Amino acid sequence: MAASDSLYGLPFGAVTRNPFSYIKVEQVARDNTTAWLTNAEIQQQLNLFDDNSQSVYISSLELATRQAIEDYLGMPIFATTYRVWYGIDSLAASPVCFDLPMVTQAASGTGITISSLKYYNEDSPPIAVTVSASQYFYDQSGNKVVVDSLPTSINTTMTAPIFIDYIVAANPLAAYPVIKQAGLLLFTHLYNNRSNTTDTLLKEIPFGVSTLLRPYKPLVM
Repeated sequence: MAASDSLYGLPFGAVTRNPFSYIKVEQVARDNTTAWLTNAEIQQQLNLFDDNSQSVYISSLELATRQAIEDYLGMPIFATTYRVWYGIDSLAASPVCFDLPMVTQAASGTGITISSLKYYNEDSPPIAVTVSASQYFYDQSGNKVVVDSLPTSINTTMTAPIFIDYIVAANPLAAYPVIKQAGLLLFTHLYNNRSNTTDTLLKEIPFGVSTLLRPYKPLVM
């Protein structure tokens, strides 16, 4: 299936993955402060030299622009932390393997850091137990965590008693001039259109945001 051409036509972080190997995935932490587009780039784009009267608005708009680009491409411009949950049926294989979603091609390998692997035991209420890092490793060739062994005391009544926290590093594509230019185009659109409605019919310009970003957008399988 081809990736959607619409800027907002794809769920956040959609990338090529096996949708049946985990129960759910959550975004645990995301950079909500660091600027991606510099003040100089924005001033050049908007011709707002020596005008600081809109600095707060421009900062918030820059952040929204960056996160919209991240959402569209399904890649982190800055490091993002995820938590993925697994059911006990994941233990059937030997060795035990846990696929990691939300991993783009360019960010795989050294771009992935496993923060922790935990499971809930059979206590009442269940207690989260941390698995030693020496018991597993990240297989970058398959974007999965391979575990030597897990105890038999894993909770069998919970839907997803096993979970992994991991960090996806900033994607190198974020530094590409074409990605930055798409960001500046989107920023300009949001700056010039501050309402959800318009009295005129707007048309996307040739080589607009979607066109610039489309070659870097993973296919949705």
